[in-house]
Amino acid sequence: MHHRTVGELMTRKVVRVRRDVPFKEIVRLLAENDVTAVPVVDDLDRPMGVVSEADLLRKSSGQSDPSGRVPMPHPEAWERAKAEGARAEELMSAPAVCARPDWTVVEAARLMAVQNVKRLPVVDAADRLQGILSRSDLLRIFLRRDDAIRDEINGDVLQSTMRLGPSQVTAEVHEGQVTLGGSVDVKSLIPIIVRLCRSVDGVVSVSERIAYRTDDTASSASST
Repeated sequence: MHHRTVGELMTRKVVRVRRDVPFKEIVRLLAENDVTAVPVVDDLDRPMGVVSEADLLRKSSGQSDPSGRVPMPHPEAWERAKAEGARAEELMSAPAVCARPDWTVVEAARLMAVQNVKRLPVVDAADRLQGILSRSDLLRIFLRRDDAIRDEINGDVLQSTMRLGPSQVTAEVHEGQVTLGGSVDVKSLIPIIVRLCRSVDGVVSVSERIAYRTDDTASSASST
């Protein structure tokens, strides 16, 4: 099976800024390039942090409300510093949480979830910026055609990996939802087949109607 890597999914043309780029220039770059964040890089093109729309909006939220209708919370010191910042290095969220081009979609998605970030700068072995990966980039694997998913499951998973003949188990795919049918010799093979099918890029769900001739799970359970 071929899992799509970060390098295949990332955006290679990255809008980036140096640490001394002023606030209004960052706002202009976001608007002109229709992006919601930009990496901040040092002189060697290594990401130091990321400035997002949320970081910039602290400038507005930090200002007083002349109407007095919206109660002002008491910001933390770092929030006040960002609200008062004028350059990229003062506004950015740091350090930059980065990915590598050879990572899988699963690795990148887990890092995004753990770090609670919406995008990952992608760096090479020398930590130089190579691209950027967003949540929308990760979701692109679910745009794979049903026939491509079906062919990969039938060929790579069922025949090549599980050594099953085309008349034993087959897969049908509709809108990324996989339905497995057929029969196998032993019951213990079924969860393995299902797990492998779920790992195929673009699969949304897997259901199975696979029959079996021998329940080898019952004998192994009774022997323990």
